[in-house]
Amino acid sequence: MKTRIISAVAAIGLLAVIAYLGSMAIGIAVFVLSLIGIYEFYKALSKGGFNPVYPAGYLACLPLLYLAFAGSIPGLPGMAGAAFALTAVAAGTFLLIVFLFCLLIFSDGKYTAADVSVTFLGIIYVVFLVSFVTLTRNMGNGYLYIWLIFIGAWATDTFAYFTGVSIGKTKILPKVSPKKSLEGSVGGIAGCILAMLLFGMFFNHILNVPLYHFAILGGICGIVSQIGDWAASAVKRSVDIKDYGNIMPGHGGVLDRLDSMLFVAPAVYFYISLIL
Repeated sequence: MKTRIISAVAAIGLLAVIAYLGSMAIGIAVFVLSLIGIYEFYKALSKGGFNPVYPAGYLACLPLLYLAFAGSIPGLPGMAGAAFALTAVAAGTFLLIVFLFCLLIFSDGKYTAADVSVTFLGIIYVVFLVSFVTLTRNMGNGYLYIWLIFIGAWATDTFAYFTGVSIGKTKILPKVSPKKSLEGSVGGIAGCILAMLLFGMFFNHILNVPLYHFAILGGICGIVSQIGDWAASAVKRSVDIKDYGNIMPGHGGVLDRLDSMLFVAPAVYFYISLIL
């Protein structure tokens, strides 16, 4: 427990420094984390008998560097930049699909349809989902909105844990995550709503967003955060591993810490973009 607390404090401190440095630092950090995350995911699936195409995953991380520096590229910010980015992503996805199927066709049996599928799954799961952290930071008032991602993941996890330890009795997913309880799940959602409301009250003089939006977003994040956690557990159980890695003492690998955030980041981004 002591090791977990020290690692968590260190991670939060590092995150605060990166957030203070700005969108470019966030973007570069996301790029580095995606490289580590894709490696951890493919390594885990390799233990399950699959043969992921590692280079394809690493190459797929490169567009995250574009997102990191896009704000400083003359002529790209705004609608023109958004249209260019959308076209670039579509083109890159097409080339990736062609490349993976070429491997399937011409590798003389080295890669199977399952190998190609898990390679693509890893890119969607890690690279695509984590990109929304950078996209959220690049929005107007993104320096504040990005904290909704961290609050959505961490508040849910914290409240779910302590509620589950205190009053948790009803097992919710015994075959996926035996320690998770229905009471803990409800507590996580309620805690996330509360944390989001407190954030909204504190920064509403800047954001000027009705507080009920923070309550709704808290409920959404409280749910998808736990789905992200369960998804990671389901993958790890399917390949019979405890953690994705050991880069963070007491916490496992990068994906063990980002599992909830990977699902929360898109939820926050889309809610802000489409609703607010």
